[in-house]
Amino acid sequence: MAARNFFTPTNVRVAPFVVFVLLTAAQGTCGPASAYWFYFAKTLAGLGMIFAVRPFVAEMRWAISWEAVAVGVGIFFVWVGISSDWFTQNTLWVKLGISSAPKNLPSAWNPNEQFGSGSMLAWFFIAVRILGSTFVVPPIEEMFYRSFLYRYFAKPDFLSVLLNQFFPRPFILTALVFGLAHNEWLAGILCGAAYQWLVLRKNRLGDALTAHAITNFLLGVWVVRQGDWKFW
Repeated sequence: MAARNFFTPTNVRVAPFVVFVLLTAAQGTCGPASAYWFYFAKTLAGLGMIFAVRPFVAEMRWAISWEAVAVGVGIFFVWVGISSDWFTQNTLWVKLGISSAPKNLPSAWNPNEQFGSGSMLAWFFIAVRILGSTFVVPPIEEMFYRSFLYRYFAKPDFLSVLLNQFFPRPFILTALVFGLAHNEWLAGILCGAAYQWLVLRKNRLGDALTAHAITNFLLGVWVVRQGDWKFW
């Protein structure tokens, strides 16, 4: 009975995200190599949580459309194209005089540097990162931001808010929260707005899932091919 009571509309959308964030915060706390093993554990945990809550989130169904593909590819180019220090939280607060030193971010997530370039472990963790960011991160984040947070900002009884209902304030707030959860804050805000637009246009979550997955997959390929590890 207690387990059944846990699967409330709010919990199934929020709990996986909270657990994912906590596991992310734990990455690297047991030494540099632990960041990679924690990411692997986080990916497995995230996959398990998705399968556990999926029966309780009717809108969590992948969907493909030309809009989803266009947004996914477009946001990838936005993400790698916006490179000014003003658009990363690492230096923004210093430039604004709010902080005297850059935000203490962890070192770039580079398995080649940690385990040896071309080693089996390096390629294993690269594959885990790409697969995790493509298939695990989108459902967890889209359930939280688009299925829960946007609608909750509109009305606490969020299930009464249709996915295609537009509310200016929740739209802006959700995009801001999504953007500020990433170091590349401006790209993140534009990304959050684009994914929300997809949900509003299609009246379903699936297109945002696909767009999010495409963006993350292309970003992963870019990171590995270009050695641009700062995006990880």
